[in-house]
Amino acid sequence: MLVSVLHRITGSGMATVGSVLLVWWLAALAGGAESYATFRDVFTYANGRLNIIGYVIGIGLTLALFQHMASGVRHLFLDTGAGYELKRNKMGAMASLIISVVATAAFWLILGIK
Repeated sequence: MLVSVLHRITGSGMATVGSVLLVWWLAALAGGAESYATFRDVFTYANGRLNIIGYVIGIGLTLALFQHMASGVRHLFLDTGAGYELKRNKMGAMASLIISVVATAAFWLILGIK
């Protein structure tokens, strides 16, 4: 049940937060160099220091993406009629949670977060 609820929450969260960020990015591009620099500073460096808020948002969106994707694949298998046994269903739910965390960590390690 938790994975099903997380699937809905991550989908709505990505749509809402992702849309706001996309509109902000487009407005910053249209606003000129100073506007875009402000947007960029939120997600990278501001005043010579690492801006944690931008990374929290980025990592949160990445985790939401991988959780939503893993849960979607799990639901795809459930739609075929496979995995309804209690033990297999619980293993699939746990696997989707673990896969999303591991994929997020690997993604950000590959990006080279420092």
